[in-house]
Amino acid sequence: MNQMTPDRAAPKGFAALQVQDVTHYTDRLFSFQTERPASFRFRSGEFAMIGLEVDGKPLLRAYSIASPNWGDHLEFYSIKVPDGPLTSRLQNITVGDHILIRPKPVGTLVFDALLPGKRLFLLSTGTGIAPFASVIRDPEVYEKFDEIHLFHTCRTTAELTYGRALVECVRVHEFLGELAAGKLHHVPATTRETSHSMGRIDEWIEDGRLAERCGGALTPDTDRVMICGSMAMLETLKACCETLNFVEGSNANPGQFVIEKAFAE
Repeated sequence: MNQMTPDRAAPKGFAALQVQDVTHYTDRLFSFQTERPASFRFRSGEFAMIGLEVDGKPLLRAYSIASPNWGDHLEFYSIKVPDGPLTSRLQNITVGDHILIRPKPVGTLVFDALLPGKRLFLLSTGTGIAPFASVIRDPEVYEKFDEIHLFHTCRTTAELTYGRALVECVRVHEFLGELAAGKLHHVPATTRETSHSMGRIDEWIEDGRLAERCGGALTPDTDRVMICGSMAMLETLKACCETLNFVEGSNANPGQFVIEKAFAE
């Protein structure tokens, strides 16, 4: 891993990371990679406070770490908000620029917050797929679960590009590919644009499509669920899980499903 960039000062309590790559997927979505300090450790699914220095002060938001915990860089996946205090600036970063990070990642979308199970359902909308980009690249997930089902819904097919590329990257990886074979299942769907696979995740659960696609309905006996997306989506899917008698977990008290409430704008 990289050491900290020596010629870039950061406010006390922060690190300054040099941007190494930026990819724009649509006019609303982009990802970027930065160097990773040798001292920066995180669990798959955690988030960090990142941002930019604006008018001499750190402007920060919570961003899930999309890169694998074994990687030598950090990756983040972001929405573009034209009038967003941070994203209106962040979307214009280029290679060589620096971002700030508070080097203490946290979060509940981690294995430690779940009880052992057989099937893991990763339910995401939009940039909510970011923590699962880390989870499905962690060899541990394939040791802990027999099946991993990654659901990703977006408004349009173009917005599903990041997720499709991510899953393909796992499947062709020289090491992860073997672990994921027959275990990792990807279900992308649109909610506005007409496509062969449409509908919100709660609709898939309620009308039986999830059970048909995944070989059985959700059950707290064997299934574990991680949820990341908009606040409305979180509330809806949390209610779905509780209706099915799933118990919410945390780092202190592992359960059968977990949600993440910390997001970028």
